[in-house]
Amino acid sequence: MNPASPRASLAIGATLVGGIVLLALTSLAGVFDDALAIDVGRRLLAPGAEHWFGTDALGRDVLALIASGACTSLWVALAAVLVGVVVGVPLGLVGAARGGLPDEIVARTGDLVFAFPSLLLAVLLSAALGPGALTAVVAIGVFNVPVFARLVRGKALSLMTRDFVLAARLSGRGRTAIALEHLLPNVAVLVIVQATIQLSLAIVAEAGLSYVGLGVQPPAASWGRMLNDAQTLVGQAPWLAAFPGLALALTVLGLNLLGDALGARFATHRSGEAP
Repeated sequence: MNPASPRASLAIGATLVGGIVLLALTSLAGVFDDALAIDVGRRLLAPGAEHWFGTDALGRDVLALIASGACTSLWVALAAVLVGVVVGVPLGLVGAARGGLPDEIVARTGDLVFAFPSLLLAVLLSAALGPGALTAVVAIGVFNVPVFARLVRGKALSLMTRDFVLAARLSGRGRTAIALEHLLPNVAVLVIVQATIQLSLAIVAEAGLSYVGLGVQPPAASWGRMLNDAQTLVGQAPWLAAFPGLALALTVLGLNLLGDALGARFATHRSGEAP
């Protein structure tokens, strides 16, 4: 691979993600509060100097809605991935370090969760909890748990036969100490790379859930619901679908480029290590 390629991916990915984060921060700071107000007299205005991205059917500024939706998408995705990391990483370490029945339980539980599509899981959870941001976080987070558990378990199992782990066992170190002191530091980079990739998937999942009405509920903004609302107005106001769709695509692209760049840098670092 061309050495410049990971650097270019890192730069482009960081720029795209940084732009979305900055947009979300401006929303949090209240910059767009006035633009979110309903003004039916300004409904469906085309993009122009006053409203760069136009207005929606209620007269709200589309740029303000996208900024607010960025905040929603990022916090739901971050929370869902955090659930996967906090629960999945320890499970993977326990399965690899303990072996036997604990390892089998971790592996088979992961297979069971993967057997249920995330959307079906969200439907079941919405019936119990009601649709909303919490439902989206739980549904996406539960699906992320076996992803991180399987990743960490696989890498940790390969490390269990390495000399430094065998030396730790011979010196009397317990399995928990080995998992925390030797396995966890060696899987941390993999977890970071995977978390970046899962963030992009979580953002798409949140948009999908909101699109079908199972995610974030009004009055909170969501890119998925903006796309749903734009369905009947595509011919009259195409910007209502174009701009939130573009924001979603650029965010996912940026995160994927970051994940690819981090993965490439990690692979280069590992290949340069002494055997």
